[in-house]
Amino acid sequence: MEPPFKPKPLLNKSELRQIKRTRTRVEGKKVLTDDVKKLKSLKVTPDLSFTESIDYFKEPIWIEYYIPKESQFAYETKYLYIYLVDPKTKEDPSFDAIKKAKTNGEIVDVYSYLHSDAADLIQASYHSTISMHETIHTIFENYKESKTTEDLKTACYLTEALLKYEPTIASLTHFRDYVIFNLNFFIRLLNQNKIEFSLEDATVSLLIKRRNELWEDENRPEDEDFDLLAALFFEQAFPNRGASELSNDDMLLFE
Repeated sequence: MEPPFKPKPLLNKSELRQIKRTRTRVEGKKVLTDDVKKLKSLKVTPDLSFTESIDYFKEPIWIEYYIPKESQFAYETKYLYIYLVDPKTKEDPSFDAIKKAKTNGEIVDVYSYLHSDAADLIQASYHSTISMHETIHTIFENYKESKTTEDLKTACYLTEALLKYEPTIASLTHFRDYVIFNLNFFIRLLNQNKIEFSLEDATVSLLIKRRNELWEDENRPEDEDFDLLAALFFEQAFPNRGASELSNDDMLLFE
């Protein structure tokens, strides 16, 4: 009879690519590994300077593995650093708001556009969320004036919540992927001010998907540690969901 915790071989590049594609399962099995050496070899955090780390979202990953010699489980917390990918822009008026915000070092402040020529369309598109936009507007204006950071988490969480209400007609015609742009903006701002915060699993999934798409589009070198930690995240976040159930709608706001 085989022991219940027989060590598995190290994951090779092909298996890691499979994890990346399926997100939660490899050959129909849960993405788990009992290889203590592999798990312990994962860095707690990547080698990033503070300036570099500002461009990443940090997600804690709880790792559990069995040590046969000691007949006990060990637990460690390591961190998945997800590179923030801003929306791409095109030569189209619908991207002008993001371009302007990027140039000015600001968020796309939807509330401030209520006094523009598109006020009626914006009001109609955001009638159920206008109070959220107003709160974000007020927090950011206070930050610009006095560098008040105490409400930045609230602005970030409200921005995250707005993901559930997009796309709207106003975003498709005037603001495009403004929520992703603003979310990345607030994550960086919180990182700069060393403020601890967390995001919903679905939002983290979105950030991972955007990061992976950038790596694939630009043919960047694989990061085996990232791939394994990302697979463990998906297993922890969505333990009862198969790969086929994780649709693009779960992870991407706009194509």
